[in-house]
Amino acid sequence: MFNEAILRNQVEENGFTICDDILSAQEIRSLLGAIERIDQVGSVRKRGGIFAVRNLLEVSEEVRQLAESAVVRALVRTVLGTRFIPVRGILFDKIPDANWKVPWHQDVTVAVRERVESEGFGPWSVKADVLHVQPPAFVLEQMISVRIHLDPCGESNGALRVIPGSHRRGRIPEDEIEAVRFKGPEEICAVKAGGALLMRPLLLHASSTSTVPDHRRVIHIDFSSAQLPNGMRWYSEQPV
Repeated sequence: MFNEAILRNQVEENGFTICDDILSAQEIRSLLGAIERIDQVGSVRKRGGIFAVRNLLEVSEEVRQLAESAVVRALVRTVLGTRFIPVRGILFDKIPDANWKVPWHQDVTVAVRERVESEGFGPWSVKADVLHVQPPAFVLEQMISVRIHLDPCGESNGALRVIPGSHRRGRIPEDEIEAVRFKGPEEICAVKAGGALLMRPLLLHASSTSTVPDHRRVIHIDFSSAQLPNGMRWYSEQPV
């Protein structure tokens, strides 16, 4: 299905890679049905339809099973090695009533179970009743995000735009993001339905509004091989 050496090299050099045909048409239909059944106040955001779900690993057993599936674990293992866990799941969609633009940024916040003061961790925040914190860069460097597409996603419906190699700069101060972005080059990550985009959290990325009235449903799952310090626990970490 994919060449491990090529995948690993692309993620290392560029900060991302795209893998087609991760899910079958039947698996896509099953996951879409599971998403439609979610109705958790606080986790689900609706505006003319579901357009975002936080805490997705907790509110959908089917998505939890996807995160633990052989094909997804094979992708993650190629980048993180044999010891890793899923630590957060989110659903994104773009519909006419919730067609947002995302500015250039890095993913620098993680979800945790409790507040444990540790060097380099902060500021803290709460999203959908879940505690979040910005960890040191070395934690983010031990993570990979797998974005599984349930619909075709191209430039016309808000595909991610990325700056290849920007993840190797570490945490980029906000006032330097535009300068890094304009040094480019920029690449558009078009992904077929059933495909997956793997990306490092520190990869600089953005997305435009959709110009077509269609879904762009993406299951975003973060994986980490890092152990948090001082007894701090990932929010989606399951008991051993």
